Amino acid sequence: MVERLRAADEPSPEAIEFVRFCYRRRRMGWPELYDEMCAVAARGLYRGWGFPELAERGVGFSLFGTSRLAALVDAVVRQERALTTPSRSIGRREPVSELPARPDPLPAG
Repeated sequence: MVERLRAADEPSPEAIEFVRFCYRRRRMGWPELYDEMCAVAARGLYRGWGFPELAERGVGFSLFGTSRLAALVDAVVRQERALTTPSRSIGRREPVSELPARPDPLPAG
């Protein structure tokens, strides 16, 4: 019932996790990740699922499904990279040249 409510273009949670699994094995983007996903599916390395089981969950390797799969890979890769890239604002240190100058100490007198 829930499956029917999901939009046709929205990937299933299982499809997202499959792509994430493949990306974590070989950190690369499209189209290189496509080869890894094919290898994983051919060997059943993700939950024992092959091409038919993945197709049931919205992961298609056919020419007609390529653009949808490429979009899913792009979204997952961006999310994974955002999770592993440290934020530039946390713990940021200014270069010495941009720090305010310290006042000279008063002469003893």
